[in-house]
Amino acid sequence: MTTAEQNFALLQEIEANRLFLLMAYEQNPELLEKAEPRIRQLFEKMDAEKSVPERRPLMGRQCGISLIELIMFIVIVSAAMAGILLVMNQVTLRSADPLIRKQSLAIAESMLEEIKLQDLSGVACAGTLGANAARSGVSAVCDYNGYSTTGGIKDFSTNAAVAGLANYNITNVSVTQIASLGGTAISAGSGVVITVTVADPMGTTVQATGYRAGR
Repeated sequence: MTTAEQNFALLQEIEANRLFLLMAYEQNPELLEKAEPRIRQLFEKMDAEKSVPERRPLMGRQCGISLIELIMFIVIVSAAMAGILLVMNQVTLRSADPLIRKQSLAIAESMLEEIKLQDLSGVACAGTLGANAARSGVSAVCDYNGYSTTGGIKDFSTNAAVAGLANYNITNVSVTQIASLGGTAISAGSGVVITVTVADPMGTTVQATGYRAGR
């Protein structure tokens, strides 16, 4: 037997004796208490190593996401996006409101001025204009009572729809005789209150009111 073989056999014998002693001490706690301090330290070290959880290799860990997590992510993001888009839509609509309202008010005031330029005659305001009626032949304020439009604002001279105002309409013109103005009595047929109502493309209405005094 060579020296290397002798050394290997000696190591195997030492390892077998070590394992035998460890098994003996594990099975006999009383014997371990009487053992040398080095032996007890060896067992304490072994117990500490057993209490540490085994670390798995990084490659063995799960690195992706599950289908449920993916679905939850999509649902949460969709709900958040819906809320953001709703707020943006409301902001966009509200930002356009002042311009639309100004246009409606301009139409109402323009019609009110047109009516006030007509003659004031008669004590009754039955009205001679219907929906979309031509206004070029009108001669009196009271003729406008009950006037309205559909399909857009009409030109005074041609009664054709005014370009760019097809979605605005005059829903009603009211011309009413008044008996007093500012606490001062007015003779019959000498004063009227005029109210022009205009609807914008969204259906919201604005009114312009004015007075016309005559004889």
